[in-house]
Amino acid sequence: MPEVDGFWGVVPAGGAGTRLWPLSRAARPKFLLDLTGSGRTLLQGTVDRLTPLTGDRVVVVTGASHAEAVAEQLPQLGADRVLAEPAPRDSMAAIGLAAAVVERADPGAVIGSFAADHVIPDAETFRTAVREAVEVARDGHLVTLGVEPTHPATGFGYIRAGDALTGFPTARRAREFVEKPDVERATAYLASREYLWNAGMFVVRAGALLDLLAQWHPELAAGVRAIAADPERLDDIWPGLEKIAIDHAVAEPAAAAGRVVVVPAPFGWDDVGDFASLSTLLPAAEGPMTVVGDPADVTAVDAEGLVVAAGGRRVAVVGLDDVVVVDTPDAVLVTTRARAQDVKQVVDALKASGRSDLT
Repeated sequence: MPEVDGFWGVVPAGGAGTRLWPLSRAARPKFLLDLTGSGRTLLQGTVDRLTPLTGDRVVVVTGASHAEAVAEQLPQLGADRVLAEPAPRDSMAAIGLAAAVVERADPGAVIGSFAADHVIPDAETFRTAVREAVEVARDGHLVTLGVEPTHPATGFGYIRAGDALTGFPTARRAREFVEKPDVERATAYLASREYLWNAGMFVVRAGALLDLLAQWHPELAAGVRAIAADPERLDDIWPGLEKIAIDHAVAEPAAAAGRVVVVPAPFGWDDVGDFASLSTLLPAAEGPMTVVGDPADVTAVDAEGLVVAAGGRRVAVVGLDDVVVVDTPDAVLVTTRARAQDVKQVVDALKASGRSDLT
């Protein structure tokens, strides 16, 4: 299918992926890694999904320390398409800056913001949903893609969908955004069939997004527009920008005002949030142990789980179930898939003890 006229991809590439430590580090975060064995990093996979829709109209926003690596992985992007943040200011500043740059380059353009570290195996179904979202966005709506939930997840926010939007195949009014629920509420959400996972995917006219931002956070909107107009002002303006997520800055108040539409996303999606999640994305193992790296480096005896062999040495696991072993040259992690979310506490403890060199 042809590219979508006037549509730009915006890819926020931030975060350290602390729950995937020691594989993911601040200096080499998960979006720069090939975690699934596809031969492409998560960042490259994200841009690959967008390219049939956007062509070369893609802007990546990343930290200054990662800009060179991003440019190396995406040589098809010009230097002006990799925007380097001097310091993290959360998602609204990053997406807002990209929107302001696109607004100046292509007035009236629609942008779609898609995180660099997500896995979506069914790229064609993804693109079908995005095409519908773009057409809805041309009417001035802020559109979000809501992933159809498969289980009562407590690690994601939710979107409550309302009435169908006339004239479009699947789009529905978004009634509200809901924070991460407990198990009981998540189970009720799933049973009601009114709720979708909030995967942080937004499609909107660049100018419309900035106008919405100006309504609730005028200084932030003015700041990113000023940087886009004169990039040399970046270092002066950026530190003073409000640190806030796009959900809180724009999506939630816009939904309350009836300005948000949700397009259901009937495709598999994963944010690769921890090693338990990663293990479900890897090819099925011949035996009970899934191995990332060279299987010849792993010896498993009556053991089941996941081993990441990246340390260049033999890893042996005996008599353990549900185990996660991650071996790297300077650090080894041993946990279980059930406790995979707690790996972030290791990173916090290392920082507190002055060992940021390991994080």
